[in-house]
Amino acid sequence: MPPVAPAPQAPVQLLDPSGARRSGEQIDEREQPELARYAELVAGVGAEQLRARYRDMALVRRFDVEATALQRQGELALWASCTGQEAAQVGAGHGLAPQDHVFPTYREHGLAWVRGVDPLAVLQLYRGASHGGWDPADHAFHLYTLVIGAQLPHATGYAMGVQRDGLVGTGDRARDTAVMACFGDGASSQGEVNEALSWAGVFSAPVVFFCQNNGWAISAPASRQSAAPLHARAAGFGMPGVQVDGNDVLAVEAVVRAAGDRARSGAGPTLVEAVTYRVNAHTTSDDAGRYRTREEEESWRAKDPLARVEAHLRATGGADDAFFAAVREESEELGTRVRRGVRQMTDPGPTSMFDHAYAAEHPLVASERAWLETWLATEPEEAR
Repeated sequence: MPPVAPAPQAPVQLLDPSGARRSGEQIDEREQPELARYAELVAGVGAEQLRARYRDMALVRRFDVEATALQRQGELALWASCTGQEAAQVGAGHGLAPQDHVFPTYREHGLAWVRGVDPLAVLQLYRGASHGGWDPADHAFHLYTLVIGAQLPHATGYAMGVQRDGLVGTGDRARDTAVMACFGDGASSQGEVNEALSWAGVFSAPVVFFCQNNGWAISAPASRQSAAPLHARAAGFGMPGVQVDGNDVLAVEAVVRAAGDRARSGAGPTLVEAVTYRVNAHTTSDDAGRYRTREEEESWRAKDPLARVEAHLRATGGADDAFFAAVREESEELGTRVRRGVRQMTDPGPTSMFDHAYAAEHPLVASERAWLETWLATEPEEAR
């Protein structure tokens, strides 16, 4: 007998594809208590804040478009696009507290933007000019992880450290800390991911497991990854699971805020599944046309996360043509800065690989550096 999947429930949604917003007053708390609670959590996100969310998403998309073009021109070795997932990432970023720590995959460009990481620092990695490009402590945003799922044990371990440092459950909202662990639907099949979920559940670690289910693990559809909705797996690890419309920036912000509050209070982890879609291929080395249909892609383009915020702002008088024109102008300026900045990047020196291997000087690293420096000084250039 095939496994029986739980009955599907509608993802949390506060801003529908037409741009209509559901406020707390429009929701019957007796019938939908959780939805009413989420609406209340973002009740203070008005026109000004929504304009800021739209700007973030628009600039992240422009950055993504420019990075894709730079890879096609041979300026980057590879690029993992996030177009279509801007609401999930920007909403999650705004749902976190400043002191919360994020452990990203290699596609979290929207979260990086919200956390204040310079886009050029991100592109150093994809150009091979750096192994990271930013100090995680400066942004509470850790380095990109290219190994699928490897960051989740790191995030869980960090969260257990935060817990043991007494930074959870004190009631001090400026001090209590949560950790966000980002992953995709494909990573949910990795052993490391399930181990991290198990440890977090057993030890009530303050983790928000943030899964962006974009429908495809490269060419494997989500239906081949799990017989049950991914958020339904949470019960097996002893934590709540919530499915949210990942193209709804308001709903994602609300759900992540609730999960973060729960983690910081000491109540333990939450698994959030943001249902979204990567409009472009998995990376610039992939051809999504080999496994996805044009009809599927077009159906998701109609749910564009930027379009629904624009529709809402226009319908409610929250923004006018001048605002959107200013965002487009700023986007083009960002594209120009990114393009020029990438082309001006210099290759790292051969010995730079030793600079950040350890926080303090290590005798083995020092001897290896000395050997390389001697070799570089004595070997003819053509032999290198």
